[in-house]
Amino acid sequence: MAPTPRRWSRSITVPMAIATIVATLVAGAPATAGPPEDALPSPVQSEIDRHLAAYPGGRQISPTEVSYAGGSFIIAFAPPVGTAASPNCTAGWFCFYDGLNYTYPRGQLNSCGWQDLADWGWHDRTESVHYNIGTGSVSFLNHTSSGHGSDPVLFSVGATNRTDNDVSPYRNQADHVNRYC
Repeated sequence: MAPTPRRWSRSITVPMAIATIVATLVAGAPATAGPPEDALPSPVQSEIDRHLAAYPGGRQISPTEVSYAGGSFIIAFAPPVGTAASPNCTAGWFCFYDGLNYTYPRGQLNSCGWQDLADWGWHDRTESVHYNIGTGSVSFLNHTSSGHGSDPVLFSVGATNRTDNDVSPYRNQADHVNRYC
């Protein structure tokens, strides 16, 4: 005896049939695209977001810069578009770069006296420096285990020796600066 062919049950309703057709079409449809590429944060913005999360108290002042202490310390996370790595510190400031030969990110200060770079997440990350102030000098110091009275000076730059493209052997050791005005 031959098997009886299966027949559709008449109990299928129109809404069930529509639901089946929709489910089949959706399953076969390509995945929906994510947000447009320009809606995703840029690598620089992602770096800024990570930095501000780790070191709160800063304020983003441009697409590539964050300011701390009412504008007395500024971090530029990327150079202006089209500029080559060079000692490009703004006049009236001294800058320290997180890479050899003035590559970014770049921190900059113009205050006189002693400053703790850790307050802004810039401790142990200076590899080149540019002093773009007409007078004075700045010393970069390494913090010792007890107090700050015995913190050794690693290197200095000033009005008579404005740049150092490689602070070796003291790369990534400066924790503080002391500017003599």
